[in-house]
Amino acid sequence: MNYNINSIRSDFPILEQKIAGKPLIYLDNGATTQKPKQVIDSISKFYSEINGNIHRGVHQLSQFSTDAYEEARQKVRDFINAKSETEVIFTRGTTESINLIAHSFGRRYIHRDDEIIISEMEHHSNIVPWQMLCEQVGAKLRVIPFDKNGELCMDDFRNMLSNKTKLVAITHISNSLGTVNPIREVIDLAHKAGAAILIDGAQAVQHTTVDVSELNCDFYVFSGHKMYAPTGIGVLYGKKSWLDEMPPYQGGGDMIDTVTFKKTTYAELPLKFEAGTTNYVGAMALGKAIDYIQHIGIENIETYEKKLFKYAAEQLSLIPDLRIIGNAKNKSGVISFLVGDIHHYDTGMLLDKMGIAVRTGNHCTQPLMTKIGITGTVRASFALYNTQDEIDKLCSAIERVKQFFS
Repeated sequence: MNYNINSIRSDFPILEQKIAGKPLIYLDNGATTQKPKQVIDSISKFYSEINGNIHRGVHQLSQFSTDAYEEARQKVRDFINAKSETEVIFTRGTTESINLIAHSFGRRYIHRDDEIIISEMEHHSNIVPWQMLCEQVGAKLRVIPFDKNGELCMDDFRNMLSNKTKLVAITHISNSLGTVNPIREVIDLAHKAGAAILIDGAQAVQHTTVDVSELNCDFYVFSGHKMYAPTGIGVLYGKKSWLDEMPPYQGGGDMIDTVTFKKTTYAELPLKFEAGTTNYVGAMALGKAIDYIQHIGIENIETYEKKLFKYAAEQLSLIPDLRIIGNAKNKSGVISFLVGDIHHYDTGMLLDKMGIAVRTGNHCTQPLMTKIGITGTVRASFALYNTQDEIDKLCSAIERVKQFFS
């Protein structure tokens, strides 16, 4: 594999700076990734040369912007292998995508005494919208437990499924444990029970190949800012058969066909779910981020990151009194840990003083932390530009943290 890590790192200007006088080691990629200059420059170029509101004008700037926006949609389609670009809806991110489904799918298909199944390892964004829906319509929320290793209890899931199950919503990769869930099996079981399924791919699309047609999932959601694109842009993939039947999420401009004071008819997909002025510059930049990933090759990224992740797990496990949270056989992207009885915030703050950016807290997974019996962890999360040398420095810094508290 020809993976030029030095060339890749040179594409990310922020990695050249120092924090507290130390070279930045950025290990908070599960929260947001840094942006390559190819993406940054494309935003400046867009605003400097071709900015015009999309779908709204006959002048050339509007047409240029519209073309860039729809080209980005095609790039997303190709990246996840959707059957049609009409199945790609631009949103503000994973959270809005899930809320869209909870509102539109839920309003049409979820009724009193129906059941929605999620898991104990879900991000709050894949818990709270379903709780709200259940409260509104009188449905029931059921939760798949995970075992001591951080793996889904699949037998419990099988026993939960019934003709009452209308939707299953599961994370592809846990943002707290790093567990890669067996989503193909989950999807097949859900469909056999007659349920639709949504996959939260916020921690997956930047690390591994996602083929929604092969997976046969009904909905797949993710955020741009976790895959080297700007904040404020995300994707909802949905099968056309569902999206055609679902009511719009929001009303406003661009999602209409005709408007009278008696009745409004709605635009065809995908515009039906893209009310108002969308983040068209963000969509264009997401397309550039996809170009960047495709240039390196998602398979090459996955191979490199697997080696890096394995190295990190091995080196961290050698540190006395360090406890890795989550020991699933199949993990990716993040390693959460605690160091002795040192509070995770204290560990994170001291690492920051040594130029190392990690995430501390419950990572928007409070029920997961409660299940384990802790309040939070230190989380190191990895991206295509991280190195073994950075892992070594992280381990050395953790030893210094231990010495400080000893």
